[in-house]
Amino acid sequence: MEAYKHYKRRYFMPPERCLDWAEKEYIDHAPDWCSVDLRDGNQALIIPMSLDEKLEFFKHLVKIGFKEIEVGFPAASETEYEFCRALIEQKLIPDDVTIQVLTQSREHIIAKTFEALKGCKNAVVHLYNSTSVAQREQVFRKSKEEIIEIAKFGANLLNEYKAKTEGNFRFEYSPESFTGTEPEFSLEICNAVIDIWKPTPDNKVIINLPVTVAESMSHVYASQVEYMCKHLHDRENVVVSLHPHNDRGCGVADSELGLLAGADRIEGTLFGNGERTGNVDIVTLAMNMVSHGVDPKLDFSNLPETVELYERLTRMHVYERSPYSGALVFAAFSGSHQDAIAKGMKWREEKNPEFWTVPYLAIDPHDIGREYEGDVIRINSQSGKGGIGYLLQQKFGFDLPKKMREDFGYAVKSVSDHAHKELMPDEILEIFKERYVNITTKIKPVEIHFAQKDGITATVTVTYNGGEPQTFTGIGNGRLDAVSNAIKAGLGLDFALSTYQEHALETTTKSKAVAYVGIESSDGKTYWGAGIHTDIIDSSVSALIAAVNNSLA
Repeated sequence: MEAYKHYKRRYFMPPERCLDWAEKEYIDHAPDWCSVDLRDGNQALIIPMSLDEKLEFFKHLVKIGFKEIEVGFPAASETEYEFCRALIEQKLIPDDVTIQVLTQSREHIIAKTFEALKGCKNAVVHLYNSTSVAQREQVFRKSKEEIIEIAKFGANLLNEYKAKTEGNFRFEYSPESFTGTEPEFSLEICNAVIDIWKPTPDNKVIINLPVTVAESMSHVYASQVEYMCKHLHDRENVVVSLHPHNDRGCGVADSELGLLAGADRIEGTLFGNGERTGNVDIVTLAMNMVSHGVDPKLDFSNLPETVELYERLTRMHVYERSPYSGALVFAAFSGSHQDAIAKGMKWREEKNPEFWTVPYLAIDPHDIGREYEGDVIRINSQSGKGGIGYLLQQKFGFDLPKKMREDFGYAVKSVSDHAHKELMPDEILEIFKERYVNITTKIKPVEIHFAQKDGITATVTVTYNGGEPQTFTGIGNGRLDAVSNAIKAGLGLDFALSTYQEHALETTTKSKAVAYVGIESSDGKTYWGAGIHTDIIDSSVSALIAAVNNSLA
């Protein structure tokens, strides 16, 4: 492949060593979160959301716990403007929530922006201009000094319009294309803006360092962020924000390392929607913190609800393997994985540990509104006996003997393999019933009586191959053994009872009992049967007859 010859590294390392972030183990507290779904995310949609759809989305973001929500670029279109006004005029913004709007460093755009914000209780006005080498040379064809003047011009205008507009406003500045800008120049232009805005402890300024286009590996970005954090003016009064895009598939890594490097805030979207390959996925970032025992200050305890709303309003699709949110992220099809998960879940029941730990499951599916049945153990031709048995037990209450699980597992895998599809729980139950439960294909019981004297005597009346009823007698050390001996003697069969297991199938006063019987034929092969009845004796006899019928099949 010769394409690599067309490229060279387009990023810049800081002029000094900035690796303090590498000494940190994990993110120990939640950043300030800002959802940009309604601006950055919305402008990336094939069909942008309508006013009503944006209002519904906004309310859901508030419900999740976002305290800062970017609502649009009011000067860009009438819909954007009207949405901003609707939020303010209909008093839909909670007192503890701040909306954010975007503006370029142009006076008519700034004027329209403040007009849209009039009367807003809390708003962030986000000013940006491009600073990268590529933008300076190819788009603006301006010197560094001229680019700085653009930023200063906008910063001064924001001060002017804030003074004459009703509302409470904070400011944010982004050197757009930060990752393609020399760090020294990014620092110079950001400090020039900070000096104009003069932040205080009660009126902090946000300096946003966007991965407008990902140019480097994540550790380089972290070093750039650390350099800025160390040298920004009035750092104690500056909130350092990150806005990572995902061009290199590193949006989450850029964010996590950037937070270790000293950043305070993250701008991103639910499920990573955004231009090109998208923004950083806030769901993944937040849930990564949860998996380390850190409160993200966002509530994804009903993640399926959020997925449904997102897909409906954006007309986008959450990929099945997206971390945490995808439909298949907890699904185990592999037999070895299923077996380990089933054993891990049983271990949790026995030990009741304080902290979550189950093989192959990074978090408890219940914590985000998912279920074990149907979400974790999924059955196809790759599945194993452990997973199939676990599903049958958890979903329907059948706890099969270990060797019977193996026999049933092969049966289910065979059906899935031939049908070339995943099997649903009800289909698996049907296979179990058809293969084992109360089978009367050859031998059908008509009447059974027991007498006890020097052991148990069973008088068994059955039909064989649909013929006339025949009555046989057998003696055994228990009822099941006596019935077994009667059938063997009467029909000339040769087998031995090898396994017997029983349990209640339900926990109500009218509960049924299920029995499992394995018989071993003269050639050493084991056949299985199951019986279900309100009486345990009847269920055990039915299981025996089912096993015998399977041996005769």
